[in-house]
Amino acid sequence: MSSKTKVIYQNVRDYVMVTFGLLLYLVAYFGFIYSHEITSGGLAGISSVISWAFNVPFSLPYNFINLSLLFVALKVLGWRFSLKTVYSVLILGVGTTSVEKYVLPLMRDYLPLQGQTAMATVLGSILIGLSLAIIFSRNGSTGGTDIVAAIVHKYKPVTIGRTLMYIDAVTVVSSWFVFHDPDKLVFSMIQILITNFSLDYFLDGTKQSVQFLIMTRCPDEMAKKIMTELNRGVTFLKGEGAYSGEEKKIVMVVARKSMGNEILRAVKEVDQQAFITKTTTSSVYGEGFDAIKVSERRKRREQKEKE
Repeated sequence: MSSKTKVIYQNVRDYVMVTFGLLLYLVAYFGFIYSHEITSGGLAGISSVISWAFNVPFSLPYNFINLSLLFVALKVLGWRFSLKTVYSVLILGVGTTSVEKYVLPLMRDYLPLQGQTAMATVLGSILIGLSLAIIFSRNGSTGGTDIVAAIVHKYKPVTIGRTLMYIDAVTVVSSWFVFHDPDKLVFSMIQILITNFSLDYFLDGTKQSVQFLIMTRCPDEMAKKIMTELNRGVTFLKGEGAYSGEEKKIVMVVARKSMGNEILRAVKEVDQQAFITKTTTSSVYGEGFDAIKVSERRKRREQKEKE
């Protein structure tokens, strides 16, 4: 397969996964969150509050605000928000309108967990977190308040995460003036927390790796067993006992989290008295792990700077 074919295949696969993530988001949001009148974070939450307060279709404020923010972002931030963001905004624009106009009226009596707001909040939030993880993992974005946060961050010393937190807080509090129901406020806060937790878990949990530092009396035998039986690379670090002054070889191994127990078993088979430390790492880059991705535009800019 040529390099050009690989690039085309990768782009097609990215857009397919982004599309799947967007469709899952629509199902989760309308099927579990919006239908139970739960205020979520971000643009969806803002649009739902406007929809309930003024009795207008959800898609009307959502698409108007999202498209307006997209045009502002392209002008202020340039193409920092890629074509995938434009694609996502358009898909969500068509999707929200179609679901609200055609799907919800037909499926309203068949929606799951009717009358079970707590379960709907939990399940819907987990599915939204999963859908956003799929989109973000393919360098996509749903636009909305992400754009606002990026613009604020450009001109003010405020992090994107903090800006999003402020927006979500204002959105949830504003829903009080619509429902005057403390239970809905609680469900809204739970929805935001579970969504963010799920997003982090699905986005980073699969990439987590573990690092072992092994102090053993037989480092060479230990390294050979790990390399031959588990097919993992091993690095020797030089160490010295503070009390004995004896020089030691420390065995360092980095592996996927799923291999952690296998490595522990291998260590114990070689040396029952081995001293082991195990540390979780969120990301590892290099051969056998994740590749460091740099956009073509950034590569060209860095090349020009060198010249």
